[in-house]
Amino acid sequence: MTRSATAAQDTGPGPACPETSTPAAPAGHPRPFRFAAAARGYRADLAICLVFIAFAGWLTHELWPVPGTRLLAFNPADQTLYEWFLASDARLLLGDFALLSDRLNAPDGVNLMTNTTVIALGFLLAPVTLLFGAPVTFALLVAGNLAASAIAFHLLFRRVAQAHRLAAALGGAFCGFAPGMVSQSNSHLHMTAIWLIPAMVWLLVRMMRAADPTGSAPDGRILGPAGPADLRRLVSSGIWLGVVVTLQVFVGEEVLFLTAATLIIMALAFATVRPRYSWRILPGFVAGMLIAVTVGVVLLAYPLWFQFAGPQGVSDGVFDPAYFSADLASWPAVSELSVAGSAEAAELTTGPAEYNTFLGWPLLIAALAGAVWLIRRPVVSTCAVAAVLMAGLSLGPRIIVGGTETGVAGPYALLDGLPVVDGALPMRFALAVIPLVATILVLAVDQALRTRWRRRPVRLLIPAAVVVALLPVVPAPLPGVDRAPLPEFIAAGHWRECVPPGGVLVPVPPATPREPWPMAWATATTVAFGMPEGFFIGPYGSDGGASMGTFKQPTSRLLADVARTGEVPEITDETRAHAERDLARWAADCLVLVDGTANAGQLRQVTEELLGPGRRVADAWLWPVS
Repeated sequence: MTRSATAAQDTGPGPACPETSTPAAPAGHPRPFRFAAAARGYRADLAICLVFIAFAGWLTHELWPVPGTRLLAFNPADQTLYEWFLASDARLLLGDFALLSDRLNAPDGVNLMTNTTVIALGFLLAPVTLLFGAPVTFALLVAGNLAASAIAFHLLFRRVAQAHRLAAALGGAFCGFAPGMVSQSNSHLHMTAIWLIPAMVWLLVRMMRAADPTGSAPDGRILGPAGPADLRRLVSSGIWLGVVVTLQVFVGEEVLFLTAATLIIMALAFATVRPRYSWRILPGFVAGMLIAVTVGVVLLAYPLWFQFAGPQGVSDGVFDPAYFSADLASWPAVSELSVAGSAEAAELTTGPAEYNTFLGWPLLIAALAGAVWLIRRPVVSTCAVAAVLMAGLSLGPRIIVGGTETGVAGPYALLDGLPVVDGALPMRFALAVIPLVATILVLAVDQALRTRWRRRPVRLLIPAAVVVALLPVVPAPLPGVDRAPLPEFIAAGHWRECVPPGGVLVPVPPATPREPWPMAWATATTVAFGMPEGFFIGPYGSDGGASMGTFKQPTSRLLADVARTGEVPEITDETRAHAERDLARWAADCLVLVDGTANAGQLRQVTEELLGPGRRVADAWLWPVS
């Protein structure tokens, strides 16, 4: 093989039809002219990508034009948490960052690897956070993840599968804006950042090509053509795969876990339908994977140790798999977040952030028809097998139909209780079905557009049928609500009067997983001070297992009860002694009660009985701790 041929293959197989060709600039023209000629060949793809970006912006327009004044209506608590994460991540740029953060759950801190802190995203957009605030970064990521995922899969289908542009655009749109993706956009930034998956798939395909000593693949459009085994591409693919996997760990480990599980199933299914080819590439492919694993181990050994065995680390999940299982009846239903959906769909899931199934009958039928039609293609058959198994795993340990538990064990029962594995919610296995269904639909539309039919209108029937099947699940904009204004005490910087940078400010009452709102105060300061307790995952469950939040101390429990009920209990010397011990444990610098807090009058009365008269500053009462 010549050096020029090898370089050409690194970008993927060449065009298979005139529709995918790129006009070349005349030889000898200066580089700008060659670049312009190449760009003209991609104008349609660029236009599709711009449409994806515009559509993502429209879906999230309720967060604009001032994200600091808006919240996602369906999941404001998680949005508050993720904005805190993004503000904490931005401190990387300031050189003040550690995997054990002391800015929450003082004095124990929070393990940032155990929590879904999207460290890579936070660092990437740290300049935005520092200049404009975490709410702006959050709003950009909600839209950006959707658009970037659609673009990445569109390019994967175009460059690797060499699909017709219309087919690739439909597949990319479904991957980026499927019901599960839009649903997870309700504050789950780590679940919607799937735009690295196409890079992983491309590197694996590149590795398979490089590992083939003969260059003859069972699906030439995707796995070939290639020349003899290429050591350079094998090594570089392995190295880059290890790097991309490492990056995905710091974006969202759950997505990586689901991707790995899906690809393992596909590999086994592929080896079953094409055993000779699989045995032929096995030595080279294993060598490439060993390179990837070596790179991953070197880069991830310490972070993963810290996550599972480090301070405040946990190795199990915090949620009950039986509760977070997909209802079998939800697959043919349509989410209320889709244009053809209704509120009744909410009865088939745990909440608006978990509409992970909800594909609707038309789309399920279209995917099944496409799989049957192209079942002889190895990629289609492996995608079909993986989709069925991942959909089965989404049903959880016991199958539920229409809200009624059948008592029939689901495939997930085989995994239930396994370390690490139970950290992934069963119903989220359904998210892996999205790109699998998209691949089947893309290849079906592509095949229809390339086949020479007797009558030209027949050529368009299958693409039209796929479009019709997709219409019911077209997403509607995510609803938003106004957020409570930031207290002047925080916004105007008065907090510096009672807590030094890195000190501990105690909100009255402290933040909890159900009421995390005071965490927004720290977010507004780029987490310049710490807080006790709060919203996070830590090792406070039974036997050191995972828990949401931590144990309440006597003082925080007292203040929470007063805020909830408005009743003022008798404050005794014992109560004051508890308060003194709790404040010492937290290393508190001051307590702050802002206007607008529920039952603020009663909270002020209780706090003054504990600590004496407070001092009025702006719209808050504060009690310095000597």
